[in-house]
Amino acid sequence: MTALVRIAHLSKSYRRGGQVVPVLHDIDLTVEAGDFLALMGPSGSGKSTLLNLIAGIDQPDSGELRVAGRDLAAMSETELARWRAASIGFVFQFYNLMPVLTALENVELPLLLAPLSRRERRARARLTLELVGLGGRLEHLPSELSGGQQQRVAIARAIVTDPLLIVADEPTGDLDRQSAADVLALLERFNRELGKTIVMVTHDALAAQHARTVVHLEKGELLRATA
Repeated sequence: MTALVRIAHLSKSYRRGGQVVPVLHDIDLTVEAGDFLALMGPSGSGKSTLLNLIAGIDQPDSGELRVAGRDLAAMSETELARWRAASIGFVFQFYNLMPVLTALENVELPLLLAPLSRRERRARARLTLELVGLGGRLEHLPSELSGGQQQRVAIARAIVTDPLLIVADEPTGDLDRQSAADVLALLERFNRELGKTIVMVTHDALAAQHARTVVHLEKGELLRATA
C-alpha cells in the first residue's frame, strides 16, 4: 500500500496565558491510502489536535507532516485553504450544516469553488445524497431531518468533492446507538467499496470496531496501533 499521511517526530503545544501547554509529543504515524483509521484516547489526549494537523487546519511546532507527498508546513495559508477544499472532506460531531439551506444546497456548497456549472454541481450533489440514502430528502432543511439523517448529509458534503482523505471528529457522538451504527456502516462502506481513506477520532470502542486500524493516544503520546 501507499502511504497517504506520513508523520515523523511531530510535536504540538499551545500557549495559554503565560504557560506553554504541551499537547502532542514526538508522534510517528503512517496512514496508508485506503485505510480506515480510528484515533482513540481519553479527553485531552490530543486526538482532535492531531486530526486538525492532518487536515491542515493547524500547524505543528516541530516534526514532519506530509499528506500525499505534500509538506503542509511549507504551504501558505492561501495554498492550504485551496488544498483543504480540494483534498479533505470534513465530518463533525454536530454536523455543521447551514440551517437555512436544504440538504441538496448544503452538499452543493463545497462544489462552489470547483470549475463546474450550476447544473453539474446540482447533479453531483443529488447523486451523492442518493448514495447516502437521502434521495428522497433533497429539499428538506436540517431542522426537518433526524440527527442520523443530518449526519448523512454531512457525510455526503464531505465526499462530494471526491477528496483524498475524509477526517471525522466524533461523527457519532451526538447520535443514538442505531443512528450511530448506520453512520459507521456508511463510512465503512465508502472505505471498502470506494477506497476512501478515513481518519476518525472517537472515544467509542464500538465505533472503533468499524475501522481497519486503531491508534491510541494518551497524554499526547502514541501508545500502539492495532489492525
